[in-house]
Amino acid sequence: MSDTPRVVTLLPSATEICYALGVEPVATSHECDYPPEATDLPAVNRSRVDPEASPDSINEQVVQAEQSGGVYEIDLAALERADPDVVVSQGICDVCAVDSVLVREAVDELGLDCEVVTTDPHSLADVFDDIERIGAVLGREAAAAELLASLRERVERVRERTADLDRPRVAVLDWTDPVMIAGHWVPGLVETAGGAYGLEGREGRSRPREWAEIREYDPEVLVVAPCGFGLDRTLDHLHTVTDRDGWADLTAVREGRAYAMDGHHFVNRPGPRLVETLEHLAGVIHPERFETPPAEAVRSLARPARQASDDD
Repeated sequence: MSDTPRVVTLLPSATEICYALGVEPVATSHECDYPPEATDLPAVNRSRVDPEASPDSINEQVVQAEQSGGVYEIDLAALERADPDVVVSQGICDVCAVDSVLVREAVDELGLDCEVVTTDPHSLADVFDDIERIGAVLGREAAAAELLASLRERVERVRERTADLDRPRVAVLDWTDPVMIAGHWVPGLVETAGGAYGLEGREGRSRPREWAEIREYDPEVLVVAPCGFGLDRTLDHLHTVTDRDGWADLTAVREGRAYAMDGHHFVNRPGPRLVETLEHLAGVIHPERFETPPAEAVRSLARPARQASDDD
């Protein structure tokens, strides 16, 4: 392997990690869009699901795709042209990105001489381990150590400032039709940000829930952050949750503490910017002690979503 390995990243978080370590991939997935220059790189996979569809339609398409070969397919010709030394894939979610089994099959079929690195994070600590591991594979150990020191310092700063605060009930929606409560790293982030996350334990998986369960829990802070949806798309489809019986009666809604968050770039992407997500969550859970998150990442739902979008 050369001093600068040729890396193919098949999920957005891995692309962000590589850039943060000073290594630009030679190819990525079709969803890799941060940093912005990543959008200029060739993609080596395709999705069988229309990402512009409504939440319920996407859910139906995912179910159908999983029954007929999977959500994603790899462009073998593009992967062969990339000629990677390293391919970074994932094992956490067949819906979120190409899984490692499909990648290994493609590598074997093409006879590529490369290392396949699989990420499977379920907590912020796991993400930090992935950064360290990818740094070692890419020969960027020093860059990884420097990045991790900075990230851990920011996490500890939030932890210290929330240690003595009351902890309101928090719910983060990972999907709206059907309703899903965010799991994996989200419970830990909420707890570090000074909230109580009573609907899912640390590192539990995101999964569908009955709306009645959400109403019974009655969150004091509610964050709507559908997987793969940016802020504008979340606002466009907000009716899939706000039209449900009892929405207006939730404590978070009545007290103006319901928010839409960019799930695509922050909540659902286990890369370095999860620490930024932690800071955003702290800002909405404890606005008396933390800065208000930027409008491009978080939007208050105290006003109707369409009105808020039109006014800005």
